Amino acid sequence: MNKKILLINGPNMNMLGIRQPEIYGRDTLETIETLTKKRAEELGYECECFQSNYEGAIVEEIHRAYNRVAGIVMNPAAFTHYSVAVADAVSAVGLPVVEVHMSDIHSRESFRHNSVILPYCIGQVAGHGRDSYTMGVEKLVDHLEGRDNA
Repeated sequence: MNKKILLINGPNMNMLGIRQPEIYGRDTLETIETLTKKRAEELGYECECFQSNYEGAIVEEIHRAYNRVAGIVMNPAAFTHYSVAVADAVSAVGLPVVEVHMSDIHSRESFRHNSVILPYCIGQVAGHGRDSYTMGVEKLVDHLEGRDNA
């Protein structure tokens, strides 16, 4: 069984720790990646990380994941709300994907309430700060190991 997970972060996530700390906290992307990798390892999985501010690069990384990883944990960031290209890439590869968000997108500005990517995902974790990532890994691993319907 493939024991690799891909963590993808979208635009502006490289600015964590600086960007709106009242919403996103002071943890850097590096800290969040380290915590996510650690949780994946505790569950018996290897986690590699990718971040880009460019939609096409994220689409290409999702394509590259096909037949290479067991699943994806992804914070599409702003692409969540309008990127049909990212949604189509998720749909095309057929991998299980958990969408994660640090903030509660459903209680923020109305344009953030809708995700065009979620219909192609196995679930979403939002509003738990940095813990959204580790919870996303747990949700993905439960799915991969057949525990999500227990």
